[in-house]
Amino acid sequence: MLIEVAGMRVPVGLAAEAARLVCEEYADEALYHHCVRSYFFGAAWAQARGLDFDRELFFVSALLHDLGLVPPFDSHTLSFEEAGGHLARVFTAGLGWPAERRDRAAELIVLHMRDDVAPEVDVESRLLQVGTSADVSGTGLEAFDPSFTDTLVAAYPRLGFAKSFVRLFQDQAERKPGCAAAQLVAGGGWAQRTVSHPLDQG
Repeated sequence: MLIEVAGMRVPVGLAAEAARLVCEEYADEALYHHCVRSYFFGAAWAQARGLDFDRELFFVSALLHDLGLVPPFDSHTLSFEEAGGHLARVFTAGLGWPAERRDRAAELIVLHMRDDVAPEVDVESRLLQVGTSADVSGTGLEAFDPSFTDTLVAAYPRLGFAKSFVRLFQDQAERKPGCAAAQLVAGGGWAQRTVSHPLDQG
């Protein structure tokens, strides 16, 4: 794994490496790259605004945030982000994180599918929202220098991510019609924005 992209670094240590290994093992390559890019987008957004944040907490949450979409962790009753939050609690318990920190990892994952959180209220949750939105649908992408996005995609290619991710959300929407993913799919425009992502063009 590249630990630095365009001046942005990932944290080092047991938690970060374990999260990377779990994500790489359970997600396909396109989804794994999305999780890593989401971290880098969020970290770059924070750096540009001079925001301090917990890199380990954010990285672990970013790497785990979509594992509720993969078959081994896909709940038939819970939304994928809620299932992912429970997975994060179990994962971080194994690392010996205290309850409050385990709850924070789960909270970041759940909130990335909720209304925007102000960075002064919860900076790490806002960073995951920013990172995932920029990488999935291109929302907020204009805030990033094209040289940064070019370097990031060269390091972690998209590999057809957009179309496969839309299919995952459509599947969630069909099976769990009350979930946040279903609201996005039904809202109109999200799927088209995602498959028309600027980083997939040209």
